[in-house]
Amino acid sequence: MMVRTLDDLIAEGVSGRRVLVRADLNVPLDGETITDDGRVRAALPTLRKLAGAGAKVIVTAHLGRPKGEPDPKFSLAPVAARLGELLGTAVPLAADLVGPGARSVVDALGDGQVALLENVRFDARETSKDEKERAELAGELAALAGDAGAFVSDGFGVVHRKQASVFDVARVLPAYTGGLVLAELEVLRTLTEEPARPYVVVLGGAKVSDKLGVIANLLTKVDRLLIGGGMAYTFLKAQGHEVGKSLLQADQLEQVSGFLAEADKRGVELVLPVDVLAATEFAADAEHEAVDATAIPADRQGLDIGPKTRELFAGKLADAATIFWNGPMGVFEFDAFAGGTRAVAEAIARGDGFSVVGGGDSAAAVRQLGLPEDGFSHISTGGGASLEYLEGKQLPGVSVLEEGK
Repeated sequence: MMVRTLDDLIAEGVSGRRVLVRADLNVPLDGETITDDGRVRAALPTLRKLAGAGAKVIVTAHLGRPKGEPDPKFSLAPVAARLGELLGTAVPLAADLVGPGARSVVDALGDGQVALLENVRFDARETSKDEKERAELAGELAALAGDAGAFVSDGFGVVHRKQASVFDVARVLPAYTGGLVLAELEVLRTLTEEPARPYVVVLGGAKVSDKLGVIANLLTKVDRLLIGGGMAYTFLKAQGHEVGKSLLQADQLEQVSGFLAEADKRGVELVLPVDVLAATEFAADAEHEAVDATAIPADRQGLDIGPKTRELFAGKLADAATIFWNGPMGVFEFDAFAGGTRAVAEAIARGDGFSVVGGGDSAAAVRQLGLPEDGFSHISTGGGASLEYLEGKQLPGVSVLEEGK
């Protein structure tokens, strides 16, 4: 992959220049409290490097899914505050994205200072399907950077989106690839090109429909595929088992049956839960018991993999030379149903192989459960982007960097 990098930009000289950085600061909030600042911390190396070289750094990012207009509950104010704490200096938040507030904040920036623009998704043009609308917003963002400006793409969690601040702005400003994006792509190439074997993938999460493409592609590459989480029940149903009130995507049964047949044909070991924690309701304090995965009572729903499955999965991970994990094994937000996710994470961390946690809920689970992050070779910042890459899709935010403005 031939792209211009952040190091190339620094070598050219950035002192006194405005540099627009697309970061991924889409953190989970409880009110105005950030519950997992992993993505904010992941953005720091690029911001520090630019600020240290004297650039005037303008950060653009999104939070949540506002409907293309300002919404106070999706303001980046808590992120600006946390970013300032971590950088050790105030990070002003512009009152708007490309309006008078943004221009005022950007004009006041001194060399080596960092400012954050308000939520880019407060402008409907960011996610518009109309190329002219996106290009218009990209032009206004580029104007903030000025004639000597540059663009650094460092939000890996959004590079699979064809959006104004990710894709179109890279066609207006000289574009460079940030260190975070480069590191993520290097890890994904390791997983797809010549992974050390045995190569084991663990997939969880709620819906099998979210992972159809990645499962289809991985069946051509992996040695073992372990399936947990809510998506496991559609696989169990496809095998003819009762799943009670567990999460089920009946419209995916034919597709899943095809996956089971394909795995068998290719000699891929596809491993499903052998027992689950079956609960009376979806609640943190629900009454529950471990039951065989082939005999879930009709009035119960599976909310986690059971103790036998935890042991089974740990055994299947023990000799892995390469591991990719995406998706929790159960409702890890509830303490009673976090044990399966914890067991899988601990089994991965115990191994000696190259291990990648595929962002999203998996990364959040590692931190929420208090597991040491250095137990994994890499914790991704982009769940959706990682999955689309493993699915074999082109990532627009990467392809545009390869074009080179």
